[in-house]
Amino acid sequence: NVFGPGEYHKKEMQSMVRRGYLQVLDSGKIRLFKSYNPNYADGQQERDFLYVKDAVEMTLFFLENSNIGGIFNAGTGVARTWNDLSKAVFTAMGREIAVEYIDMPLSIRDQFQYRTCAKIDKIRNAGYSKPITSLEDAIIDYIQNYLYANKRLGW
Repeated sequence: NVFGPGEYHKKEMQSMVRRGYLQVLDSGKIRLFKSYNPNYADGQQERDFLYVKDAVEMTLFFLENSNIGGIFNAGTGVARTWNDLSKAVFTAMGREIAVEYIDMPLSIRDQFQYRTCAKIDKIRNAGYSKPITSLEDAIIDYIQNYLYANKRLGW
């Protein structure tokens, strides 16, 4: 198991937080892909990590405001690193940080995106004003209130 994008061959889709959580339980460490871009150190690849609860809230905004239409990005508007996400997993679990950087499969190296970040000004300008959960708070909530309890969101 690698904690990062590109595991499309896996039979079960799961959140990257859950995957990291299981890796920590199994081995005490999280495995991240090495960087092959000189502009990004290992684990410093960036993503706009959005908590599913916030994605639901954004979706419900449009249900409640049916007069608003178009294509909108759902995200936090803030790019964070895989190292940030890993640190938050270890912190939520009360464990020491232990990250192993492994080779990225050749099959995805050329397509790998080193930075993604949603532009959310359009949804904000449309009237969506709810705060968006921070990466750290989302991971603490998910791990401590769902994964530890073996619950799923909505249950």
